[in-house]
Amino acid sequence: MKRTLRTLSLLVLCLAGAASSAYSKTPGEVEVGSVLREAQMQGLSGPAKKLSAYRGKPLVINVWASWCGPCRAEMGSLDRLAKRYGGKQFNVIGVSTDDYRDRALAFLQQSKTSFSNYIDSELFLENMLGADRIPLTLLVDAQGRVVAKFYGAKQWDSPEAVEVIGKALRVKM
Repeated sequence: MKRTLRTLSLLVLCLAGAASSAYSKTPGEVEVGSVLREAQMQGLSGPAKKLSAYRGKPLVINVWASWCGPCRAEMGSLDRLAKRYGGKQFNVIGVSTDDYRDRALAFLQQSKTSFSNYIDSELFLENMLGADRIPLTLLVDAQGRVVAKFYGAKQWDSPEAVEVIGKALRVKM
């Protein structure tokens, strides 16, 4: 009986540890409701830019990698969203977590992505945005406050997603 209780106790502790690590934050992660810190972003499809350059208009940030199947799958819908609404009501940008710049560039060229993309070779943005798994898409208001985070691939130009974006960013779609 003691052995069974000890085994059960160990199992509970292991499960508790696994559950807490599943919800742990990345180092320096900015949570929903908080303002993003300043960051210098290395340009992939254009020049380098500071994150603060996007203040004043809501922002959709997508964190991706060229080797990530779900990231690749949703990129077309993000591009259609950017072409349809981007620049008017909000901006759309991408942040690659690729280790190799040439692979990220090759994917952008192959997918014919039109919105601005940056690469995070030093993991600063990845950690600040909370990209412990990708794809990750953040909705950020005009003041730089994170209003929502979505993990996993989505169809970003679907009527349902457009409605969520419009409500979260308080823009007319």
